[in-house]
Amino acid sequence: EEEEEDDVEKVSWSGEPVGSISWSINETASTSRVAGEVRDQGFPKIDSTPSLPKQLSSYSLSSLFKGRGKQGSFQSFSDILSDTSSKSFAPELRKPKSEYKDYVSDWSVEETIRRMQRGKAYSLEKFRSLKDKLLLLDAAVGTHDGNAITAVLIFLKRSLSKEILFRELVSREIALRHYIHFLKEMGEQKLLLELLTSLGKAEDVALLQYREHLNIKDDVKRKEYLKTCIGLPFSADDANHVQDHYTLLERQIIIEVSDKQAEKTGQMEIFKKYPRKASILNMPIITTLYYSCFYHYGEAEGTYSSPANIKKTFKISEKQFLLTALGARAKQRAWTDVDSLFTTKNWLGYTKKRAPIGFHRVADILQKNNAPVQVLQEYVCLVDDTELKIALAQKYKCHDVIIDTYRDLKDRQQLMLYRTKLDRGSPEERKIDAILNNTQIRWKN
Repeated sequence: EEEEEDDVEKVSWSGEPVGSISWSINETASTSRVAGEVRDQGFPKIDSTPSLPKQLSSYSLSSLFKGRGKQGSFQSFSDILSDTSSKSFAPELRKPKSEYKDYVSDWSVEETIRRMQRGKAYSLEKFRSLKDKLLLLDAAVGTHDGNAITAVLIFLKRSLSKEILFRELVSREIALRHYIHFLKEMGEQKLLLELLTSLGKAEDVALLQYREHLNIKDDVKRKEYLKTCIGLPFSADDANHVQDHYTLLERQIIIEVSDKQAEKTGQMEIFKKYPRKASILNMPIITTLYYSCFYHYGEAEGTYSSPANIKKTFKISEKQFLLTALGARAKQRAWTDVDSLFTTKNWLGYTKKRAPIGFHRVADILQKNNAPVQVLQEYVCLVDDTELKIALAQKYKCHDVIIDTYRDLKDRQQLMLYRTKLDRGSPEERKIDAILNNTQIRWKN
């Protein structure tokens, strides 16, 4: 086989015997021509001049650099380079030696931090000893650059055990705060709990566990989870809040199931007249009280849905209860219930009206719920401040209150002036005329 291969004559792509005189001439000329063009133009260009006739072979090296045109003809590589749609690339300039510096070379801690701040490429992997890593963290903290501090903390989290990292963060308050914030943002609750526990921050751990109820969608399961949080080491105020939250949700579930069934079966007339617009579940305590005053007003205190029971269980203040109940009853235009909210009896059996929230606020809430003038003026006239009473009466068009106030003040001029603002022949005008003609009144002007 070797002897047969030796007998085969080797030829070039042009069909000429390799090593012949003509082959050597063509190779030398081609090399010189290409080298000259590179020196002249600065980038390679393929000569498009016709080469020597190829008589012995249909293959040539130039055919590898040609492609067919749209009409089936071949387009040379030099034509492609000269095409206006193609890009020309300038020769690459030599980069400064500093750019060739390896990322894991001998950068100091300070230089590494500076590169981080300037947004340049850097590597922290060369800092392998605990000492170097802590120096890196301290340098980052010294810059007061949150991004640099967080980047170093992420590196330490990956390269150190959590026990060592937690231990070193205890004496580095700024880095610790950044790390806690980072864990919260990334949602790494388990690791955050371990960190806070190791720091002895029991209340923070308890609050973090309490917040997990927000991720529970099922209301019954959420209630059970809140029950497990009651025994956690909260502060006194937080412990009361968690207890109330559990009790409230437990009660809301009971009320919701009962009212939903009553609305479905049509057992209660109020649900037909005022259909429920939303579920009561997970609503705030004041919203729950309003709901109770709207749909369950007058129920016995022993029922979970009773307004009085809710007020007592959750220690709602008298003012807050009156404001909420007033809004709910006025919404239903239950004026008798509104009157009973502010009517009190003394030990002799005498009744009087008392409003811890102020009668001016009572009148404002009633007006917003479109109370009639007869109801409004009953509470406007109970306002102690005379100027405020007159201002409210004018605002709500309570004419009788204004007339009676000027009469009690024995202010004839103001009474006559107000008469000009009334409709001629109206009952209010006739009332003023009767007062002005009363000879028993001693006017002050």
